[in-house]
Amino acid sequence: MNRLIAIFLLSLFAHLGFAADAAPDALVREVTNDVLAIVRQDKAIQSGDTRKAIDLVEAKVLPHFDFKRMTALAVGRDWRQASPAQQDQLVDAFKTLLVRTYSNALTQYRDQAIDFKPLRAQPDDTDVVVRTEVKQSGARPVQIDYSLEKSAAGWKVYDVIVGGVSLVTNYRGSFAQEIKASGIDGLIKSLQAKNKEVAAGAKT
Repeated sequence: MNRLIAIFLLSLFAHLGFAADAAPDALVREVTNDVLAIVRQDKAIQSGDTRKAIDLVEAKVLPHFDFKRMTALAVGRDWRQASPAQQDQLVDAFKTLLVRTYSNALTQYRDQAIDFKPLRAQPDDTDVVVRTEVKQSGARPVQIDYSLEKSAAGWKVYDVIVGGVSLVTNYRGSFAQEIKASGIDGLIKSLQAKNKEVAAGAKT
C-alpha cells in the first residue's frame, strides 16, 4: 500500500485514548487535526528520524488497534491451521512489519489536506466505516476509509481501505502463496526477514 495509508493510519489514532467515548467520525476529526499539528512541528520526524516515529507509534498507537483480528483477516482461512503459538508469532511479526513500514512512511508526511465525510451509521452500531478523502497538491484525491469495531475497551481499527483496496486483503494473497509454498512457519520466517530488511533501512 502507498505511504498515504501509513501517514493517516498512524496519525488518526495516535491519541485515541483521549476521547474513547466520542462518536467515531468526531474522534477521527479531532485526533487527526491534533496529531498532524504535532507532526508538522516535529523536525526530527520530518527529517527522517524513524526511531522517533516508531517510539511515537509504539507509545500512542498500538493499544488502539486490533492486530490479532487484522492478522487473522490477512492470513484468511489458513489462520485456523496455525497453533496458538504460531498465531502469536504471526501477530507479533505482522504488527512489527506494519509499525516499521508505516513509521518509515510517517517521516515523509507533508501538508496534505483531509476532507471528512459524514458518518453513515446508526447510534447503536458497533462496526462502522469512517470515510475520508486526502487532497494533495498536483495529484488526484485519495479516498481512505477506516473500519472500526467498538469493544469493551473502546473503538479499535481493524482495516484500512485506500482507493477501494483493503489493507488486510492486500496482504492476503501474498500470505496465502507463502503458506502454500512453505507453511505457517514459512510465512512467519518471511515476515521476520522483511522486518529485518525494514529495520536495516531505517534512519535514526
